[in-house]
Amino acid sequence: MTFKELEIIEPILKALHEKGYENPTPIQEQAIPPVLSNNDLLGLAQTGTGKTAAFAIPVIQQLHQQRKAASKKREIQALILTPTRELAIQIDECFNDYGKYTGLRHTVIFGGVNQSSQVEQLKRGVDILIATPGRLLDLMNQKYVTLNHIRHFILDEADRMLDMGFIHDIKRLLPLLPKQRQTLFFSATMPEAISTLSKTILHNPVRVEVTPASSVVDAIEQRLYFVEKPQKSDLLTDILGKEKEKTALVFSRTKHGADKIARALNKRGIGCEAIHGNKSQNARQRALTNFKSGKTRVIIATDIAARGIDIVNLELVINYDLPDIPETYVHRIGRTGRAGNSGTALTFCSSDEYTMVKDIQKLTGKKLRTAPSFPASAAPQLPLQEKNEVAFELERIPQGVKRRKNHPRR
Repeated sequence: MTFKELEIIEPILKALHEKGYENPTPIQEQAIPPVLSNNDLLGLAQTGTGKTAAFAIPVIQQLHQQRKAASKKREIQALILTPTRELAIQIDECFNDYGKYTGLRHTVIFGGVNQSSQVEQLKRGVDILIATPGRLLDLMNQKYVTLNHIRHFILDEADRMLDMGFIHDIKRLLPLLPKQRQTLFFSATMPEAISTLSKTILHNPVRVEVTPASSVVDAIEQRLYFVEKPQKSDLLTDILGKEKEKTALVFSRTKHGADKIARALNKRGIGCEAIHGNKSQNARQRALTNFKSGKTRVIIATDIAARGIDIVNLELVINYDLPDIPETYVHRIGRTGRAGNSGTALTFCSSDEYTMVKDIQKLTGKKLRTAPSFPASAAPQLPLQEKNEVAFELERIPQGVKRRKNHPRR
């Protein structure tokens, strides 16, 4: 199957060819035809499956054809709502890549920066608006944005919207949208609240499901290290020192933790940057640009800040801290092994995080086995009955990693 066989128009085919895209991914192959037929769509797909192109390509095509048929003043006709600034920027870049020969205008709005440049773009007129909920509602209240002409509404990362508390904002927006519209609803998971929301905004949707979020990408090699918290920094330094040629994304549970990890690595001669919600938008974007260009090979991120990191050849993901929500683990490791490439995901687990490993096991449906990964004197003290319940391939701590003296055993 090729994009041409999906009846994609020549201006978009030309742009896709320049990007090196000839064959659609499974979700693109399944989603593009019903979207082009103006059906509502419910898409279940985890990160790394080509989800953005699955809605961007057909929306661009529809708007291009509609604009050719009736040239008129530019009004916002497509709204893409997404939870984070980084993801909004990433989606905007995709619309730029795929729609560069269509003459359509698009822009992105998000909080954390001065609104003046965003307002100027809106005043010039745009066809496609990518937005985070807070800034969108703010500019609507200031009368800079109206949704009266929306033909296509795309809600991306719906489950993350729920996690971040944006559901109430979405419910405020829905009555302001035209009733006659096409709605595309994407989520990696389908908790009850998201399922209920989808039923209220979709009309006879086509359902597309590719690689459920509870599955683990086969191309990703996973390893678990049992290591207590005081030793994690030593272990991370050792691993990054041995993997000098690899790009690495390190996940921290907290903003403070991300900064602390970055400081420790920089002191040890491993150049890195941290991104999280307390960083300015300019600082976050600069760090992402440095990472994507290869200027920085290690980045420390919280889950929310990492949502916009989409690097095809990211080789290594490290869970310095385990996530509280098991689905987040799948999202994290899905940052590597993208677009058919292989990848490695390493997870550091201290004794107080072991219940999180069990939750991940339950979600993924993997029967887990444990093997000694530490000298017995330094390993976290896990209950004997749980010794054989972990399913990850285990790796022995490198010989160069030293145990902190006088660290009380748990």
